[in-house]
Amino acid sequence: MYDRPGVIALEDGSVFRGRAFGAVAVKAVGEAVFNTSMTGYQEILTDPSYLGQIVTMTAPQIGNYGVNPEDVESDGPKVTGFVVRDLSPLVSNWRAAESLHEYLARHGVPGVTGVDTRAIAKRLRVTGVQKACIATEDISDEEAVRRAREWVGLENVDYVKEVSTKVIYEFDPDKTPGGHPFFVEGTKLGDSVHTGPRKRCVAYDLGAKYNTLRKLWRAGFDVTVVPASTPASVVRSMNPDAIFLSNGPGDPAPLTYVHEAVRDLMQDFPMFGICMGNHMLSHALGADTFKLKFGHRGANHPVKNLETGHVYITSQNHGFAAKPEDVTAKGGVVTEVNMNDGTVSGIRLKDKPVFAVQYHPEASPGPHESGVHFQTFFDSCK
Repeated sequence: MYDRPGVIALEDGSVFRGRAFGAVAVKAVGEAVFNTSMTGYQEILTDPSYLGQIVTMTAPQIGNYGVNPEDVESDGPKVTGFVVRDLSPLVSNWRAAESLHEYLARHGVPGVTGVDTRAIAKRLRVTGVQKACIATEDISDEEAVRRAREWVGLENVDYVKEVSTKVIYEFDPDKTPGGHPFFVEGTKLGDSVHTGPRKRCVAYDLGAKYNTLRKLWRAGFDVTVVPASTPASVVRSMNPDAIFLSNGPGDPAPLTYVHEAVRDLMQDFPMFGICMGNHMLSHALGADTFKLKFGHRGANHPVKNLETGHVYITSQNHGFAAKPEDVTAKGGVVTEVNMNDGTVSGIRLKDKPVFAVQYHPEASPGPHESGVHFQTFFDSCK
């Protein structure tokens, strides 16, 4: 079935040849990264934080439960390319509407299967993330490597403007894929929905996932979503009860317009940020961020809260981290750290209800235990 040539080449000269799936006759360049999640490939494909990246899945078989219209986190795939060891030849799930191959082909995203994904992941762990070229047509090793090396890269480039909403809108869970919140009585499936008085939250869309907005809604917020470029004065005119900063792709340093808005708004409003939102709060404080060697991408990253001693298993997807010495020097508090490498996983202000975490508490995919932060955010408005 998949008899066309497929290749992924790294800037260090490594070339991995396999078979193409998804979009054919495509050459694309991006940053090669790997994700260690066992499931959730559809949510990973559609996470805006992956814009500009070629994702290698380390789980050995991908695609066995197909793709459905509900489990998306944006309006379509945002990855540049997708690499798997074994693309399942069968799709077996009652919710599946099409295969992974059909889905990627329909959206013009190239995929490569039949390569040693363990070798790719190991190389990226040793060398760090690399520029890469993925191709689903005949291409020489030399040309593929050359294309990878010529790509400009992610650093110092604003990728958020490519995925942020262009208009202000009111979030309605009934009008997004996945529909209305659910809760199965007598189980821990789904989330209960806040039934008391609601608060109004303005959410900065830096590349927000649908499930993040759902979580805010379930916690008790009526959510107004605004473009990343929205000035603080416009948000103030909306008279919200709280401000939310979403996840998003790329390097946080060039987003000076967001830094300035957050610096203004954090003085007067409760605020909660996740992933890129954590970086925005860090920069608003005056703390720098730096690029991690190979990033954190997966659904099993342990994080320790230094104030409570509690450990969360978290879903993560980022390639940058805040400098802890800068956070503390600028009046912030490092509240959580990644237990694998000690990097900053959470910060807060000392004297205001303003906090952020470096992971994805909406857990799409991933464990749900850190979802408690959405309730903490709502309670901070009381």
